[in-house]
Amino acid sequence: MIHAYVVGHITVKNSTMWDEYRSKVPETLTPWGGELVFRGKQVAALSGENPYADIVVVRFPNVAAVNAWFSSPGYQSLIPLREQAADVVLISYEA
Repeated sequence: MIHAYVVGHITVKNSTMWDEYRSKVPETLTPWGGELVFRGKQVAALSGENPYADIVVVRFPNVAAVNAWFSSPGYQSLIPLREQAADVVLISYEA
């Protein structure tokens, strides 16, 4: 079965605001079948350079669900908080 994934590369700027953002994201995932796969902190860049300290991976049933989640009013309303809390690059993948 093919799934879609959102990978977030993250550098936290304000940990209090980041915690608030993180606490609100899960409820935006549920309507689109999104589920947290993992969150982690970089231990080492084994090849090349990665300037981001943290990562998150979220699985969705398909690319349409990713796009619907990202453009949903629930998630869009969190973007200003996210932008204040951290530098984030979100990338979607199909696998």
